[in-house]
Amino acid sequence: MTDMSAATPCAREAGHGIVADALTAAAAAAHAAGCQVRPISALADLEAACGLFEGVWKPAGESSLATTELLRAMDKAGSYVAAAFDAGTGDELIGACIGFFGPPPDGALHSHIAGVSARMRGRSVGFALKSHQRAWALQRGAAQVSWTFDPLVRRNAYFNIGKLAARPVQYLPNFYGPMNDGINGPDDTDRLLVEWRLAAPEVAEACHGRHRVTDAAAVRARGATFALGAGADGRPQAHPVAGGRCLVAVPADIEQLRRSDPRTAAAWRSAVRDVLGGLLADRWRVTGFDRAGWYLLTDKDTR
Repeated sequence: MTDMSAATPCAREAGHGIVADALTAAAAAAHAAGCQVRPISALADLEAACGLFEGVWKPAGESSLATTELLRAMDKAGSYVAAAFDAGTGDELIGACIGFFGPPPDGALHSHIAGVSARMRGRSVGFALKSHQRAWALQRGAAQVSWTFDPLVRRNAYFNIGKLAARPVQYLPNFYGPMNDGINGPDDTDRLLVEWRLAAPEVAEACHGRHRVTDAAAVRARGATFALGAGADGRPQAHPVAGGRCLVAVPADIEQLRRSDPRTAAAWRSAVRDVLGGLLADRWRVTGFDRAGWYLLTDKDTR
């Protein structure tokens, strides 16, 4: 991780300025969401965080996403173990997030699980958790946080790319293998790996609530082509890519589609894997996400 003591005076001043700004943004995000975000280490809080994860994902059988013992060890080792508490009560845990550091030369945090209780969704508690995580990581000299998400889940794509300004860097087919929980069902667990460059101006802007807006209709009017869209029957339709910008669609609600029409859901998984995964492998860049359900990609040679 970065050693601030070895940096030049100007670099140290800039680094401290970034940390102070991140702390201010995190405090504002928590206040707006009506919560308090803080690291946790007490067994009761760790147990409550594990219970929250279980309630969100509803894993099948005896499997669990995280255990109290694991979170205890992560906290002791200096990893990120934090929770959001309802500001109204001060003691009700309503969200949690855990992450661990990668190899020492990288100085990067990998954010493994983040979840918010169902009754608090829509209040930006998840945004407050991520803002806190950014400030916490910057205080410890980290330059980057990475995590994965299901590219078919529209709200998560918008949150990660639009609201947080994270940058997708790799498509990971069936990354976790079968999970069979209440969110993933029997579907393959394809994931997009994103990198969050903590000191980047666009990330700082995002954490202050100034989010990136992508208008698929506008970029289409300027010549972007459809690489993947939906047919009249709701099934995916791939198209030849022309020009330096293209759009890739995802369904409105993949979780509901998995329950109501598993074949169509599987067709979308396969199509997004082939098209979005193929474009990323060919060094196209995801440069935005329209919350109406479109990834915007830009060719590596397009400025």
